[in-house]
Amino acid sequence: MSAQGLEVIDRSVHITHEWINELAGRLDWSSKRSALSLLRATLQHLRDHLMPDELAQFSAQLPLMIRGMFFEGWVPKKTPIKERASADFIAFIETRLGDTEEYRGAEDISCVFKLLNTKVSAGEIADIRASLPSAIRALWPAP
Repeated sequence: MSAQGLEVIDRSVHITHEWINELAGRLDWSSKRSALSLLRATLQHLRDHLMPDELAQFSAQLPLMIRGMFFEGWVPKKTPIKERASADFIAFIETRLGDTEEYRGAEDISCVFKLLNTKVSAGEIADIRASLPSAIRALWPAP
């Protein structure tokens, strides 16, 4: 039982910690704060490439707190963006991470996508990957 009687919030916090811990392990990073920053930056930049229907279907499978981060700062009229090159996708995320020492670029972004492969339905992952430009899709291993 939750101390505040808000089990849905407590459960979401727990699941969010599980995702961050799993991602930090996949990355082999010591900083969970940096792993969270990478997860947030990657999800938000991915979001900006998706059409609203696909974005809604994908977000419905995210835990409550991660869904909040996913939508944080979203400006619907500016999406989807037309970025096509993986180098631009990677560079954008790098600028969001600032001086994260452990960041290795595409390899780490791929770790976020591998995490999503285990947490989101295979059908939804296939739909999202299919909607991305091929160069960006190449960063995301098939489930």
